[in-house]
Amino acid sequence: MRFGVTMFATDVSMGVPELAVEAEQRGFDSLWVPEHTHIPTSRVTPPPTGDEVLPEEYKRSVDPLVALAAAASVTSRIHLGTGVLLPAQREPLVTAKALATLQDLSGGRLELGVGFGWNRDEIEHHGIAFARRRDVAREHVLAMRALWSDDEAAFDGEHVSFSPSWSWPKPQVPIPVLLGGGAGPRLMAHAVEWADGWIPIGGSGLAEQIPRYRAALEAAGRDPDAARVVPFGSHPSAEKIEHFASIGVSECVFRLPSAPRGEVLEQLEAQAELLQRIL
Repeated sequence: MRFGVTMFATDVSMGVPELAVEAEQRGFDSLWVPEHTHIPTSRVTPPPTGDEVLPEEYKRSVDPLVALAAAASVTSRIHLGTGVLLPAQREPLVTAKALATLQDLSGGRLELGVGFGWNRDEIEHHGIAFARRRDVAREHVLAMRALWSDDEAAFDGEHVSFSPSWSWPKPQVPIPVLLGGGAGPRLMAHAVEWADGWIPIGGSGLAEQIPRYRAALEAAGRDPDAARVVPFGSHPSAEKIEHFASIGVSECVFRLPSAPRGEVLEQLEAQAELLQRIL
């Protein structure tokens, strides 16, 4: 089982490049950062955290691809992931090229976590109907995969369409796509159809959900052992890590605070020390 960290990176938190260096030096396998293009002040959608007021970091998130490119330039081993990128809110022709470029510049270390999004007014500002965001995200990912693999790529969908086209670079190492979200039937249907793995938020219920996910993959003719399960946002303990290993978790991603360097490094060091004691 691999171990990673995630931080809600902002313009006032510890920088992503320096966090990547510190995490790599402590032996972590991956670093993941989320995405929000903007947060409308209308606040139509309640905070997903259950808080009465949306936490400040949601207003200040950095662009994940730019931040991870900077992190790639100062590291050599650690995998760099989006946790999660919102493909329904991104133009796929432009995004496919950016991701392929980042994959090659990083030496194949990019991990593409994607999600459908929870913020209705943010999504609708991009011209996407909230109820259709899952279908749009699916088509955008499928269109990007065509651009990454086909010398003359084309796509004809309801939400994105382009005639045979040239688009390089092609990623020299395939970009794994992991779908984030809770284990509802719609998310699982998408994960089984077109994702390489699943990013559940937290670890609640995984002992029951992972076998269902694996069974759905097998029923669809896919190899369950090839799919990854990467729960996000866990607060680590020896017992939790042992439990995750026993139920087939591929990688455990620990949460770090969206905070300045000192506070982040204090928790990062504590997490690294825990792993040293139990591994």
